[in-house]
Amino acid sequence: MMFVVVSYDIPDDRRRTRVCNLLKNYGAHVQYSVFECNLKEKDYAAMRKRLERLIAEEEDNVRFYFLCREDVKRVRWIGKRGVATDADYYLH
Repeated sequence: MMFVVVSYDIPDDRRRTRVCNLLKNYGAHVQYSVFECNLKEKDYAAMRKRLERLIAEEEDNVRFYFLCREDVKRVRWIGKRGVATDADYYLH
């Protein structure tokens, strides 16, 4: 399993909504344009492939930040929500 933080900046409302809805199948929506995902390698590859089909490369920006187990333990926050825990299930 790998812990991946996915962030995006997509100016088009329709594409942004589609990306958000897709990412809800893979992880926890922790901020407006940020998801935390705990994925198997094959699920990451599938998610990335699906995202590549949705975005406009000349306008949109999607970033993937990989954190190791030790890095995840060191994540700190201020406010109501901490690091996302695994959901019981995600739809793929």
